[in-house]
Amino acid sequence: MELFDLTHKVAIVTGGNSGIGLAYAKGLVKAGAKVAIWGRNVEKNEAAKKVLENLGGEVMTYAADLTQAVRAREAFQATKAHFGKVDVCFANAGGAGPQGQRLHQISEDDWNAVINLNLNSVVNTYKPVIADLLEREAPGKLIVTSSIAALIGTGFSAGYATTKSAVLGLTRSLAVELGNKGIQVNAILPGYIETEMSLNAPKVFQEATLRRSCSGKNGTLDQMEGIAVFLASSSSDFMTGQSIVLDGGHTIFPL
Repeated sequence: MELFDLTHKVAIVTGGNSGIGLAYAKGLVKAGAKVAIWGRNVEKNEAAKKVLENLGGEVMTYAADLTQAVRAREAFQATKAHFGKVDVCFANAGGAGPQGQRLHQISEDDWNAVINLNLNSVVNTYKPVIADLLEREAPGKLIVTSSIAALIGTGFSAGYATTKSAVLGLTRSLAVELGNKGIQVNAILPGYIETEMSLNAPKVFQEATLRRSCSGKNGTLDQMEGIAVFLASSSSDFMTGQSIVLDGGHTIFPL
């Protein structure tokens, strides 16, 4: 078998219809995986499907709000019915949550919304995948998108940093629970990656991220493809419970 070959593998990518999620999916299909895109926006799902099919991928999409456990279960059942199995799950769906407010200014509704979006949606996504892998006694890969916000101070963005830290605890706990079942659980922590959303950030913020990059550059979406393939492949079978930082040195470089 070729190194990093994903032929015959089936992968779910939540939030895979744009940005980092779509970059993961591109890498996966290039390596031979079949991919299921789960996202709330039907039009964006279909647009992503066409992009991936143009790369030679076999792709399905499912529209679901993953903050609702029942919708995640339905999405999983639809994916399994279409492809017959699931081997890999990228829990990537999420969002920034309330920005520019101190903790005491964030409403209860806004706080609960970011917890649901960035933490509970991951749990809801993982649950049916784990149950199925254990029932089939099959190996598998679970990968969550965290952020360097889990490692550094991010003032006026407490909800985002808190939830991105929480999924690291979930990653380590699941790695312990599932390691002897042949299931690896890891997290990817991107730094500043140039996406449609991040490029709309204030110029002063973008300039600050460049100053904190050892390479003098911000990340690009194509640079997210390789880590997705590695973590989905058998090459990462001895890696579990880990937090992998892709930030150009942002977290180690002083201002």
